[in-house]
Amino acid sequence: MSETGKRIWREDVLILLGTGLMGVAIQCIYDRIGLVTGGFTGLTIVIRSLTSPIVEGGVPLWISNLILNIPVFLYSYVRFGKKFVGKTAFATVMLSVWLYVIPEIDLSGGDYMLASLFGGLFSGIGFGLVLRAGATTGGTDMVAALIQSKLRHYSVVQIMQVLDALVVIVGLYVFGLRPTLYAVVSVFVLTKVSDAFLEGFKNSKAAFIITKEHEKVAQRLMEELDRGVTGLDARGMYTHDYKCVLYCVVSLKEIVRLKDIVNEEDSGAFVIVSDAREVLGEGFLEYSDEF
Repeated sequence: MSETGKRIWREDVLILLGTGLMGVAIQCIYDRIGLVTGGFTGLTIVIRSLTSPIVEGGVPLWISNLILNIPVFLYSYVRFGKKFVGKTAFATVMLSVWLYVIPEIDLSGGDYMLASLFGGLFSGIGFGLVLRAGATTGGTDMVAALIQSKLRHYSVVQIMQVLDALVVIVGLYVFGLRPTLYAVVSVFVLTKVSDAFLEGFKNSKAAFIITKEHEKVAQRLMEELDRGVTGLDARGMYTHDYKCVLYCVVSLKEIVRLKDIVNEEDSGAFVIVSDAREVLGEGFLEYSDEF
């Protein structure tokens, strides 16, 4: 199989797994307890509740999801072409398929906290996997992109926030205050988990070191921590002196030793430490380890 074929196969598997986890969260957690977390999936839960007096059990989630997305995808196809729709259409269809085949089991047992935490966990992992495959599940993501094409002074993210907020408000009207507050908790968990999947779990630390003893510090960092060090030419704007700023990325457990080494060589050194959410290359996460 060619490299392109392997990549497509891997992305399809990620979409299958991701939409499956999202389906479990929606069908077995959110819908069972009335948590509306925004997006078209939140609307499907609202529609099911509102139509339950008319249709026995309400309109199934998978039907609502397809009905809501079909006109959006058709317009997107006409407006932006096949490339824009792409894998997102496959992800949207697969989410509806999962919502159809997954049995209606209440995994939270009516516990709002468990529902918000584990719903956010499952949907966050699932959404992260789908995003890793270069797709989304349609819904408000695509609607926001369509609106943004007309309202250029707003970003897609800003429009999405407004749309999701409107869906949550509808959920507040249908299900009440308590489920809505827990839905906000679930959205927070979902965001943090999906961000972790996109940015990597192996967080590292990046250090900028301004010191008069840059040669000694760099040598010790390379020998004792076995980490590469980059020297950046810089000039202090107050003194106008030229300096060498050291840049070094280390693991979380190594940052303490890095600061000790700098302090031992130059107690007056200036050190800036920041988070490095994902580091690829020798000594860290290899490219082949990526999803």
